[in-house]
Amino acid sequence: MNELLIIVGWIGLYAPVCLGAVGSAIGCTVAGQAAIGAMLETEGGHGRYVGVAALPSSMVIYGIVVMFTLNRPVTAVTAGGLFGIGLSSGITLLLLGFYQGSCCASAIAASKEKPAIFGLSIAPAAIVEGFAVFAFIFALVLAGGLPK
Repeated sequence: MNELLIIVGWIGLYAPVCLGAVGSAIGCTVAGQAAIGAMLETEGGHGRYVGVAALPSSMVIYGIVVMFTLNRPVTAVTAGGLFGIGLSSGITLLLLGFYQGSCCASAIAASKEKPAIFGLSIAPAAIVEGFAVFAFIFALVLAGGLPK
């Protein structure tokens, strides 16, 4: 039983980075495909499309910081907390990366047709980023309560 707890704890340590990276990759892929399509259809402003397509990459950065915050000896006492915080924050970052990529793709598609709305069109992606920050901060706060 103790070995199973140790395995579960290690999964919790790696989950924020792993799942955050997957979410970032999916989000950047979705937005990047929209950026490539927009670059084919417009004469300028290509840099802003690439910049918006990179926004979901922040999810893996949050995952890395959560992993470093959780990093402590994996014991029977800490395993459950590591697993709960790590897996739940990782799943959250995965989903938010995907949804932020969708928001970015929509912003790119809209702004290629009407460049004047570019700044306003990325507001939904910024709102999704705010939810990621909430999840990130709560994971850090909860991690502070785990025994070292």
